[in-house]
Amino acid sequence: MIRSARPLHALAVCAGLSLSLAGCGGDGPAGDEPGAPDAPAAQDVAAPHEPGSEAAEDLDFTRLGDVTAAPWRDAAARARDSARNPADTLEFFTLDPSGTIVEIWPGGGWYADILAPWIAAHGGRYVAAWPAVAPDDAGAVALRARFAARFERPEFGELTLTAFGPDGFTDLEPGSADAIVTFRNTHNWMAGGFVETAFEAMFEALKPGGLLGVVEHRLPASRVQDPRAASGYVQEDYVIALAAEAGFELVAASEINANPADTADHPFGVWTLPPVGRTSPLGEPHDPSFDRAPYEAIGESDRMTLLFRKPAAPE
Repeated sequence: MIRSARPLHALAVCAGLSLSLAGCGGDGPAGDEPGAPDAPAAQDVAAPHEPGSEAAEDLDFTRLGDVTAAPWRDAAARARDSARNPADTLEFFTLDPSGTIVEIWPGGGWYADILAPWIAAHGGRYVAAWPAVAPDDAGAVALRARFAARFERPEFGELTLTAFGPDGFTDLEPGSADAIVTFRNTHNWMAGGFVETAFEAMFEALKPGGLLGVVEHRLPASRVQDPRAASGYVQEDYVIALAAEAGFELVAASEINANPADTADHPFGVWTLPPVGRTSPLGEPHDPSFDRAPYEAIGESDRMTLLFRKPAAPE
């Protein structure tokens, strides 16, 4: 059931889908197993941000270019901009930052560090939709607290938190969101067996005419799609079909985040590539003899970038 989201002041803990199982999305926490989120780079789980910064006063956070240059984004975070193209991606999504924008499973907050200040500067509302956190999952509770700590900075505005999992959203009213964005999470929902429910829930949460922006690791159309996406890769046509089945219409597709060098055929799935750089099967210790050089040369994965719209209500 979808209910109204509440502003997060004291990190109320939601029972349900544990982060140890489903993780926190494309930028997510530890547990880089197939079907779980991409394991975080160092910047994704950095220490909580300190409030205030003189350098921030010289920037105009209504402009995406200035937000990507913000002082809370360290050198490691900015180093990934060339692969993730955050400003170009968000501009392609044609988001209205004065509205209500939901990010699904923001994980360590790599995109939240850009989205939240940009939305706050325009008077909009940023909503983080996490997997529900079990009270006895100390690691998940701590990670979510670290994510929330960045909102101590006035530039980030007020954080609204809701849960999102196999039953859809918790505490988010139907038709309340102007836009929803999700980065490298579709394979997680496939692994969890609720990808159709996920797209249906996002459709229900959006206002008529609302937008859905999706970035996902791309499997070539010539390859067979694993229903559980164990490699972390998903066919673009499959994502488009999922969205259409939920009621969305495709607005546009972009090659902003494409990487022609990525064959999507690696010994440990997409996690063989940066930023994870896995060297052995899940659960096994690091293999120092594994040659990572070819995968470092490829860089981050080839990704689809898709924009969908919930049809407007008839006159």
